[in-house]
Amino acid sequence: MVKISKEAALQYHEAGRPGKIEVKPTKAYRTQTDLSLAYSPGVAYPCLEIQQNPNDAYRYTDKGNLVAVISNGTAVLGLGDIGAMSGKPVMEGKGLLFKIYGGIDVFDIEVNEKDPEKFCEAVERIAPTFGGINLEDIKAPECFYIEERLKRTLDIPVMHDDQHGTAIISAAGLKNALEVIGKDIAKVRIVVNGAGAAAISCTKLYMAIGARKENIVMLDSKGVIASSRQDLNEQKRFFATERTDIHTLEEAINGADVFVGLSKGNVLSKEMVKSMAKDPIIFALANPVPEISYEDAMEARPDVLMSTGRTDYPNQINNVIGFPYIFRGALDVHASAINEEMKLAAVHAIADLAKLPVPDVVNDVYKVNNLHFGRDYFIPKPVDPRLISEVSAAVAKAAIESGVARKTIDDWDAYKRSLSVLLGQETKLTQKLYSTAAAHPQRVVFAEAIHPTMLKAAVQAKAEGICQPILLGNDEVIAKMAKELELSLEGIEVVNLRHPNEQERRERFAHFLTEKRQREGYTFQEANDKMFERNYFGMMMVETGEADAFITGLYTKYSNTVKVVKEVIGIRPQYKHFAAMHIINSPKGTLYIADTLVNENPDTETLFDIAKLASKSVKFFNEKPVVALISHSNFGSSQSDGAQKVKRATEMMQEHYPDMPVDGEMQLGFALDRELRDQQYPFTRLKGKDVNTLVFPNLTSARSSYKMLQALDSDVEIIGPIQMGLNKPIHFVDFDASVRDVVNIVAVAVIDAYVDKVKKNIDPIQD
Repeated sequence: MVKISKEAALQYHEAGRPGKIEVKPTKAYRTQTDLSLAYSPGVAYPCLEIQQNPNDAYRYTDKGNLVAVISNGTAVLGLGDIGAMSGKPVMEGKGLLFKIYGGIDVFDIEVNEKDPEKFCEAVERIAPTFGGINLEDIKAPECFYIEERLKRTLDIPVMHDDQHGTAIISAAGLKNALEVIGKDIAKVRIVVNGAGAAAISCTKLYMAIGARKENIVMLDSKGVIASSRQDLNEQKRFFATERTDIHTLEEAINGADVFVGLSKGNVLSKEMVKSMAKDPIIFALANPVPEISYEDAMEARPDVLMSTGRTDYPNQINNVIGFPYIFRGALDVHASAINEEMKLAAVHAIADLAKLPVPDVVNDVYKVNNLHFGRDYFIPKPVDPRLISEVSAAVAKAAIESGVARKTIDDWDAYKRSLSVLLGQETKLTQKLYSTAAAHPQRVVFAEAIHPTMLKAAVQAKAEGICQPILLGNDEVIAKMAKELELSLEGIEVVNLRHPNEQERRERFAHFLTEKRQREGYTFQEANDKMFERNYFGMMMVETGEADAFITGLYTKYSNTVKVVKEVIGIRPQYKHFAAMHIINSPKGTLYIADTLVNENPDTETLFDIAKLASKSVKFFNEKPVVALISHSNFGSSQSDGAQKVKRATEMMQEHYPDMPVDGEMQLGFALDRELRDQQYPFTRLKGKDVNTLVFPNLTSARSSYKMLQALDSDVEIIGPIQMGLNKPIHFVDFDASVRDVVNIVAVAVIDAYVDKVKKNIDPIQD
């Protein structure tokens, strides 16, 4: 995993606007009329409607999409009882997850009260504000009482996620793991190490899906929970075993089929694993260090089916697979509770989802297979876009059928589609990019490895599993920098291109380049000198097949890099130019903008190439291009040279691609406003369509447009620049790129390289 430093974490939380969440208005507010509707006197009307019918609060307020994340800070993550205020960053983080995965608004509420009675009274008094209550990080056994009381006294969903989130996800995983190996849940022996809130809830849910109580042994810090012990609370006593022959974990696990760890790290030894039954199932869920490492478990028993809470191993049990979607479904039917039927519905929906083909951009466009149901994949990935529709719908349906819903849903297909729109999944491009790249990681050269951002990005890209980095630079300098940044270079190749050991390769590259460019005045000595430069050397690695893709740009001027790439890599034969594109990824949709990097003041022929390249690239990302060529004029309203070149380029596109929705020249406002455009210019080829591809008349306008959007809207994600039209996957980044920006480009470069290989193996590249 990527090492998270204290400095980086504090900077993340402090930079810009402190914290991780904010409140934004959802209605117009700029005019006096708007304000009069929003507040006085207009606000009185919905107030009176709600007074007559309290359920109308769901119609006129955000109640139906608002959850309270409430904690007293007595059991915060692995930090323990650190207090209500100290736990606030965690509660804000939970709010962020609710929003990005479930589209749910959150107020985080930290209650400075440890007395369960007083805590419940505080929650009960503020409950009318919310459509649901997510209890968080409250220690056992108080959490059991608090949840049970609030479920009795409140008429909105209440769930302690620390208990039930882990229970729901692990139950789905257990159900599927047993199916993979063909064992009956009613017959397997289960050992649960840990007896806190999560362990109790998990075990009860395992029983709800078929596990037998007499086949379960639970342990706490003192050993096996046996009926002979006198120190047991009510929750533990429920699971007390009558067996007298076992006292320790080592004794309990001998011959067991399943181990579920919700305790602490490194308590399960290899010898214990070896003593388990055939095809043992191990859920080592302690964080950040599991009860046994994935490597040790697999070494002890190659037939093991393994889950952890970590992202860097298969079958991660992550609560984010559940809670956003459980609350989403509950809120959408105005449920009065989250009951056992709804939890079980979530279990089965999650389990069933893992058995379906895994969708991603490569499967859709390039017929690349990814994960499939089996030992290494029996729990859906947290970024699976289908979770919100499948799990939320299952929970909502269970709420209706069990009688706790106050609203019904008649068209379930329409409901599922609305959930996809809610999260703007068409714009969740990076998740798909990472998933796709991780399925087929490629060798990526990082030209500027002595730049901290590039080095961090290389390490992170490897940790994400999307590439095998090759770092160019002085190996001693890179090692020193990695040590200072607390980065592990294990498994990462470092190439010191100026080292004497690389002389043979430099000369070989020089001969190759000389032969390629000998009719352009190249000499061997000139080419050999250039091999001491990282961009020449790195691109030659890609050109000769010693690497698959190349990343540069943090140090190098674009003009210099463009010169090198033309000499070493060259432009695809079907084009006369190459260009770059930025993707604008926003809640309102995805926009593709070109050319944002290469061609400063393109003429008609160049604009034609840029438009072709942009259209092809949009198809690369599994979208149908709808193209507008932008100008200061609209459809011939100006005879200026600038407007006319855009008009001619548009005509060339329409001639060569008669079936493509492409038009211009037009102003940006008309391109993005479909209704206004259709009204004013009903003859356009774009009628009835939302433009997703913008071709600008020059570099200044294209670059300024995406930079302005980036500066004005924090919800906008910018991916790019993405190179278009080169013979090999060579990608530049902006000099001010962040680590995440670079990793995004790496993902694109990896997919680019893989697709290149697939196409060359199947058929020549077609334009």
